[in-house]
Amino acid sequence: ENNFHAKKTARASSANPPLMEEKTAARRLAKRNSLHEKYPNSVDSLGQAGYRFSTQVMLKFSRLSMGLTAGLLLAGLNTVSAAKNVDAADPKKVDADFKFQGEYAGSLGGQYDVGAQVIALGGGKFKMVLYPGGLPGAGYDGGEKREYDGARDGDTVTFTGGTTGKIISGGKLTFERDGQSFSIDRTIRKSPTLSAKPPEGATVLFDGKSAKNFKPGKMTEDGLLMEGANSVAKFQSHKLHLEFRLPYEPTRRGQGRANSGCYLQARYEVQVLDSFGLAGKHNECGGIYSIKDPDLNMCFPPLQWQTYDIDFTAAKFDKDGKKTANARITVRHNGVLIHDNVELPKRTTASPLAEGPEPGFLHLQDHSNPLRFRNIWVVKK
Repeated sequence: ENNFHAKKTARASSANPPLMEEKTAARRLAKRNSLHEKYPNSVDSLGQAGYRFSTQVMLKFSRLSMGLTAGLLLAGLNTVSAAKNVDAADPKKVDADFKFQGEYAGSLGGQYDVGAQVIALGGGKFKMVLYPGGLPGAGYDGGEKREYDGARDGDTVTFTGGTTGKIISGGKLTFERDGQSFSIDRTIRKSPTLSAKPPEGATVLFDGKSAKNFKPGKMTEDGLLMEGANSVAKFQSHKLHLEFRLPYEPTRRGQGRANSGCYLQARYEVQVLDSFGLAGKHNECGGIYSIKDPDLNMCFPPLQWQTYDIDFTAAKFDKDGKKTANARITVRHNGVLIHDNVELPKRTTASPLAEGPEPGFLHLQDHSNPLRFRNIWVVKK
């Protein structure tokens, strides 16, 4: 960053007297240092923040059109640059690793229940998370999880580490030790609220027939709503049912892996992300972004339909627009309670709308990953 500052101050006109150049450079440097202290994560401090962008890239950031950026924010969109791999949303276009990733559950020797989540990392590489008692939400007792790295050779994935041999073949995860072997089966779980029908009086936002209730809003040829959609209708307190499917993106990591978001009132985000097998943080699937981790990571594997059932109570404001009570939210992810009447003291990071007494729309974020949504309906409270 210091080199960047030096190059900028060196551009002073040669026509200026040396003393004036020194004073001008000093003023500019003092101003930038002051801004850095006030805004440590601003564009001007990208180098110190560890991003290590080149000078040319930093200049490009500073030259972005403010009008365009403001317009995008007002539209509830995100300025994302990563290329979108549309094929990742298509279950018919998976790689050879896909059939091995997913969930496995069963009993070892009829005595010890266990669950496993196997995550595809691309190029035949895998990570397995082993859960004592069963899968999250289906027996996991909260005990210590264990992780193992694996690699595929043809039709077999072999994991290293631990005191037992562990291989996947033929849809089974087999443990071997001292001449004995025990196997558990691959399983595909379904949320108990999957395909739930809207009750009488509900507002149906999307039923697969058209995207007319969203602006912007696009529908795939097979009747699924795409990411980057804002509901036309606006809501105060309400209950929301939403079904979503994560794309299969094994080579991506962290926030670049199937990222989207479900924003209640376009103010409060329940994160959508491929965090299958991860710790379960506020910025992972089911988390209330920047506010609270989910009580349990209930994320299913990619390309498997999932549900959010959300009970939202809007914040309250007096006649002068002053907030008198925070918003509250209860969330069930794939039928399991992960947030119970949680208070929301603020809008979540990057939400399209500021807090206020006005109703807000449902925002399904476009974060440059091809998410798919269906069966979306709202019951006003």
